[in-house]
Amino acid sequence: MNIFKREVKLKLVSALIWSVSIFGIIILFMSVYSAFTQSTDMIDIIMQNYPKELLQAFGMSGVDIGSVVGYFTMCMVFVQLTLAVQSSIYGFSILSEEERDMTADFLLTRPVTRTRVFLSKTWAAFCALLITWAFTIGSTFLNVELFRAGKDYDVAILVKMTGFMILFQLFFFSVGMLVSVILKKIKSVLPYAMGLSFGMYMISTVGSIIGEDTLGYITPFKYFEPNFLIINGNYDTLMVAICCSVILVAMVSSYILYIRRNIHSAS
Repeated sequence: MNIFKREVKLKLVSALIWSVSIFGIIILFMSVYSAFTQSTDMIDIIMQNYPKELLQAFGMSGVDIGSVVGYFTMCMVFVQLTLAVQSSIYGFSILSEEERDMTADFLLTRPVTRTRVFLSKTWAAFCALLITWAFTIGSTFLNVELFRAGKDYDVAILVKMTGFMILFQLFFFSVGMLVSVILKKIKSVLPYAMGLSFGMYMISTVGSIIGEDTLGYITPFKYFEPNFLIINGNYDTLMVAICCSVILVAMVSSYILYIRRNIHSAS
């Protein structure tokens, strides 16, 4: 039984659907960039009259949204939310789906170890996330080139903005997986995935509005904040280190709990 191939086949269509969705979000935003920049003076007036808290909530404070990369930060909010939901769904479902679908008996009575099951399923989900990540990078640069209206942009910033998204995805995936092995049974992964994704986003938003930096250490939306990258040229090293640590701890903990877990059978 090749668990990895089976899981990849199951995840491939899903990964492509998420990828197409992200492409649609990016092209929707970037296709109106040319028209957006034709009213620069009006944009400046609107931005000046926007509440500071609202600009901070949407990650637009301190950046020139008339520039290509500055404008793209508005799109990145929705791209990040989409990636967070996808990664969370994979995380919550990858180890719990056998129990939920009553196929755990069949899988775990085969001549395979739980370690192999864990690694095969995790690696398959990671490959699906890689596909979406690659599509996100490709979609970003394709649409920026098509709709940048002849304006130059900082390629290095855009590379960092999209390149680090794999860590963003792995954060939600690993945390979702850890929660799934802690809970006895998950009947539906969507409420959990939406709760984790939008919960983290709301924590980031509230932290930005009230100016509470401590909340930023909890959520990856703050670790990979686009406007911080544009202003400083790099992400906060401490924040990236925290993200990597959470991923590592969550993955290792998920493995330990899974191999010791009392799997509920169909009977």
